[in-house]
Amino acid sequence: MVQFTIELPETVFSALRQTPATFVREMRLASAIKWYELGQLSQSKAAEVAGVSRQEFLQSLARYNVSPFQVTSEELAEELARE
Repeated sequence: MVQFTIELPETVFSALRQTPATFVREMRLASAIKWYELGQLSQSKAAEVAGVSRQEFLQSLARYNVSPFQVTSEELAEELARE
């Protein structure tokens, strides 16, 4: 596993009412969700980045108002046209 350090002002944690550990977990989850939303990561890879199970990742998508279905309207229309 690769580890890196990010410097943040201590006021960030109090503004968000989070401990540093909670903030890091939430930052990993938020990043993974955004990359999933952009289509850069699969659900399983995003869950891995977030450090949670795939089920927990899918449940977290709702909290961020992100659909678990990453299909464009064009792709959906093509799929429906095939049937």
